[in-house]
Order: sequence, then structure tokens, then C-alpha cells
Amino acid sequence: MRYELLVLLGLGTVLGHGVFADDTSLDHYNTKIPSEILTPNEVDTSIGTFRFFDGLPDSDTVTAVYDNLDRMRATEAFLDMVPLASIEGLRLGMASLGVDAANKILLYNDLMDSNSLFLTGNTDTIYAIGLLDLQRDGPTVIEVPPGAGPGTLNDAYFRFVIDMGAPGPDRGKGGKYLILPPDYDGEVPAGYFVARSPTYVNWLPLRGFLEDGSTDAAVAMWSDGLKIYPLSESDDPPALEVIDATGKYVNTIHANDENFYREIDAVIQREPVDFLDPELRGNLAAIGIEKGKVFNPDERMQAILKDGVAIANATARALAFRPRSETIGIYGEDSAWFTAFDGGSYQWLKDDGQGGRNKDARTRFFYIATVNTPAMVLEMVGAGSQYALAAQDSQGRYLDGGKTYSLTIPADVPAKDFWSLVVYDPQTRSMLQTSQPYPSKNNTRNRDLVTNADGSTTIWFGPEAPAGKEANWIETVPGKGWFLCLRLYGPLKAWFDKSWRPGEIVAVSDPA
Repeated sequence: MRYELLVLLGLGTVLGHGVFADDTSLDHYNTKIPSEILTPNEVDTSIGTFRFFDGLPDSDTVTAVYDNLDRMRATEAFLDMVPLASIEGLRLGMASLGVDAANKILLYNDLMDSNSLFLTGNTDTIYAIGLLDLQRDGPTVIEVPPGAGPGTLNDAYFRFVIDMGAPGPDRGKGGKYLILPPDYDGEVPAGYFVARSPTYVNWLPLRGFLEDGSTDAAVAMWSDGLKIYPLSESDDPPALEVIDATGKYVNTIHANDENFYREIDAVIQREPVDFLDPELRGNLAAIGIEKGKVFNPDERMQAILKDGVAIANATARALAFRPRSETIGIYGEDSAWFTAFDGGSYQWLKDDGQGGRNKDARTRFFYIATVNTPAMVLEMVGAGSQYALAAQDSQGRYLDGGKTYSLTIPADVPAKDFWSLVVYDPQTRSMLQTSQPYPSKNNTRNRDLVTNADGSTTIWFGPEAPAGKEANWIETVPGKGWFLCLRLYGPLKAWFDKSWRPGEIVAVSDPA
């Protein structure tokens, strides 16, 4: 009966799957219909051929597009939530070493080494790292001692909350900071630098500098001068408990498989519902992650999440190591050096927000790095820090651990405090693990660095040191890639106006 009616209506012959063979006809309209607003009965796409009856998708098409929609949402959720998952990875890693109270910190007494799986951590500053839980502790006090280097507080989505130490409002003179929970509505006592966080969990990385190549002064500064405690315990604050993390294994990196979604679900359940905007929350809810609800994907969704995260992880790695951005290169197309903060905004805004948020730049940064502060972006001559990264040699090829390379750092490096180079593993985005626990060179820590006659310094990379170059050599691993970060602490004008620039990484031999 249905078939006969459709034939009488002139809608064509029915195919076995319920779709009509005739192209969409314009004969059934009383007015002129623009062809571009119509959908043909058959459309070829990158994910298959879609079939329609007069614009109505058949069952196979419906299944295909919903699977694709869920895959897109899963992929986008990964790319959007890398900052959130990275903070959760830090929280879990720190908890594994015993950081379970406000007054407990990780302190790298003898600097961070390659045993720490820590996104582009450095071997050159003395890290004191705390973790706040404002839901557990309420308003929390951080007493920063005088002489502190750059310190920052970031929320659970890796958003900037406040700086401390040299770039903070205490300007390196020390001071008391009061961090308020998102839902705090009580009185705010005087005498503090006050900041309100949008989230309960907050990550606190503080840094001190070497003095004459030694960590002693900074370790004493943090151990004796830093205090972190709930405001409710300010009359009798607990003593700081220091956990020496140097040489200890710890993983602070988020998952790159389907476990990623479990990690972010834990954060969504813990934090206030409005710490993310509705657009981001809606994308998560579409794949089953919603505050107050159990995340329990069925077999179909598990397969889609596994596929989506694989696509997203590959996308993040392309963004990180083969960026297509026209603004990320520091010295143009002829140089491999690129900036960590593409676009020069710690909020990842394009053209001061007129172009919206540069989501690719945000994903790229947090996939390979940590710490979000204006001090890493602003032109602060003689203060703060600046960074340049490279993952390719002078010929545009990925860096190969089986080859030998050279890199010349010209004389008069524009860094008031010091400069350093650290080598990283592209898999973990952490320090490359070799026989050298500190895969780096620093012009103040490495006192035996040999300079050239013109004042420049040539650094060598490879599985073995070139003869006579041992002091200037960083070991790499055959069969593994690597990438590099150049850091300038206290960058000077010549860095910002680009009148000084590092050399390129040049391959001088291939693997045997």
C-alpha cells in the first residue's frame, strides 16, 4: 500500500534500502527553489555515501552520521580538555609521592632530573610545588618568602589565577597570599594579596634560582620561608612538610588513550558545575560526561571514544611538532625555532579576542608544557622568562637520536640571569632519559662549558660525544627522536627585538 501510494505520487522507484533512485526533482514546488538548499538523494563523503528520500536520511546514513558526530565530540573533548587533564595528571602524580595536604610540597633539592615524567620540566630552577584543595581546606594562605623567583597559581583548567614572587604583586619582597574558593562568601581579612579561584584544585609551581651553581640557598629559602595552610589554622599554622622529589619516579602526564575520559570525568564530578562554560560542558555531556551522572559508556561508545582519542592524540602531536600556524615561528620559515605561546596571549585569544580563542595554540601548549602566566608572554625586560622550542634540524627534518648535531649559541646571550638548553622525549614530552640524569646545559650550572673564540658556545647532541667536546655534549638515544627548549631567564631587549637569535640545529653525521 505504501509503495503504491509513493508511485502514484511520482516520487520514483523504491530501492531495497528505502531510498529513491531519482535525483531530487524541482517539479514538486510551486515556486523556484534554489538548488543549493536541497539535498540530493545520494551524497558521497569522506566517511561513506549518504542516501536520502527527499532529504530524509535512511537508517544507514543516520547510524553513520551519529557515529561520526560522537567521534567528533570525543576528538574535540580531548583537544579542549588537555589543560584540565594535565592538571589532573599533576594532582595524581603529586599524590603518589604523598602530597595530600596544603602544607606538603614537592621540593627538588638537587633539581629535577629525567626520572620525573613532567611536561618540559627544567633542570635549572629549584622547583617547590604545592597543590591546593579549597573544597577540603577552604580559604588557603600561601606565605612566599623574599627572594622567590617566578611563581604562579593555576586553576584546574590551567587558567592563570595569580603570580607570586618576582613577577607577582610582592615583586620578590615576599608576602602573604590568600586564595579563596569559588563559592566563598565570607569576610576577607586584610593584609593579604587576595585571589579567588574558579576551581577547588589549584596547582602551585614556585621557582628559585641557583647561586654560584648551587641549590643550597633556594632550598633553604623554600624549606624555611614557605608556608601554606588553611586560613582557619592561621593562629597555629602547621609546619611545612617537604618531600624531596629529586631522583624519584613520578608520572604527572595525562593518558593519551581512552582512559583520558575517565580522568576528566573525575574533575567534572569534583569541581563546581560552572567552572567551564556551557559550550565546553555541552560537548562533554554529549559523550556522557556530566556532573552528577555516572560516566558509563556502552560498547558502541567505548569503541568510538577509543577511535576519537586516537585521532585527537595524533592531532595534538601534529600541532605540537609540525605546527601549521603562520604566527608560531619566531624567526620565519627558514628557522625551526617556534614559540610556546603562539599569538602571544596567555588566554589564547587571537587578535585580542576579535578572532576568538586560538584553540589549536591552547592545545599545543598544554600538550607539551605546563605553567600559564602572563609573565611568560609579556615583554618584561630583565624579569620573567622566555622560551623557544625546536623539533627539526636546519633541513626541516625531525631530530634523530642516532645522529650527531651541533647548535651554536651566539655570544652575549640576552639573559640577565642565565640561559639553558634541555632535551626532551617526544613520546613523554618529558626530559629524555639517558645515562645523563640531567639532559641539559646551563651557562651558570655547567661551569666547564667551553666557549668559542668569538664568545659563542657550541652544544653537541648525539649518542656519543665528539672527541674533545664532552663538556658541551648532551646525550641522545639511537632509535628515538628528541626536541629542544631554549630558556632565557631575565630576557633582555635583544631577545624581544630579535637582534640576537640562536643558531639552527645542524646535522653533522648520520647514524652508522
